[in-house]
Amino acid sequence: QVQLVESGGGLVQAGGSLRLSCVVSGVTFSRATMGWFRQAPGNEREFVGGISWSGTSTNYGDSVKGRITISRDNAKNTVYLQLNSLKPADTGVYYCAASGYRSTIGSKPIDYGYWGQGTQVTVSP
Repeated sequence: QVQLVESGGGLVQAGGSLRLSCVVSGVTFSRATMGWFRQAPGNEREFVGGISWSGTSTNYGDSVKGRITISRDNAKNTVYLQLNSLKPADTGVYYCAASGYRSTIGSKPIDYGYWGQGTQVTVSP
């Protein structure tokens, strides 16, 4: 059974930082491309960023470039999202997603077959 469990969400003030974690089980994590998406009420799910199976390549969404770092620890089956200089527009439910081996980092929800339940991030002005 595949499980992705996000943690680290909560209420953060604008200008602050957050670090989300996602622990993955039930897939060969070291071969999985990992992505982070977010969704605000009434909006479509938005690509935040992704990381290749090896951790050597990343791809970030335009709205967070310059403020985001995604990393992974294959020994711990965990992927991380660090987002700095938070803005109220960063508010939403953040989802971790996994796909099988890919040569590129997908930026669309359809590129990922497994999803976590999501963790709420609220950025106050």
